[in-house]
Amino acid sequence: MSVMLVNKIISSIMQIILFSLIPLIWWLITARKKESFFKWIGLKKIEKENKKSSAVNMLVIAIGYLIVSFITIYLIKDIETATSEFDGMGISALLPALIYAIFNTSLPEEILFRGFLLKRIANQFGYMPANIIQSMIFGLLHGLMFFNVLGAVKTIIIIFFTGMIAFAMGYINEKKANGSILPSWFIHALSNIFASIVAMFSLI
Repeated sequence: MSVMLVNKIISSIMQIILFSLIPLIWWLITARKKESFFKWIGLKKIEKENKKSSAVNMLVIAIGYLIVSFITIYLIKDIETATSEFDGMGISALLPALIYAIFNTSLPEEILFRGFLLKRIANQFGYMPANIIQSMIFGLLHGLMFFNVLGAVKTIIIIFFTGMIAFAMGYINEKKANGSILPSWFIHALSNIFASIVAMFSLI
């Protein structure tokens, strides 16, 4: 087992724990006696009657996210990012890249943004304000980190498109998958796999 793979596994475990800590504490205080933690954050199966509708929506949003990923990767192609460690490594980086894409970034972020923030805010203010808020925060966090090197215009483009995808993922989870975060996890992971492959084979 390569050092990179081991590091990605350890890093993924730490990320999942870190991003789940506040939701777990909140659940322990407010909902422990009502439902399990996994159901509370949306780590649950998609109900049978919703599977076909969810699959169609997942495909459409996944294609949109891949387009956004391509635009983002192009805008930041000369900047070091999380996938830069896979640059030019080819197929040898496949397993570490998959661990990174599925468990190191997409799962922790889905737990925090769509599993925790969206659901908890929706309980207080309703679905639409909650989805707007979580998507704005998601977009800002993914764009502002590049402000110093990209400038205002490119940063705003990244924030806008990333936020729109976050809104779409919140929509499919809550309106098409009965609150499950599995659709957004799949879409998010697919986008990160795409970004990793671009780096692995130096496609841009």
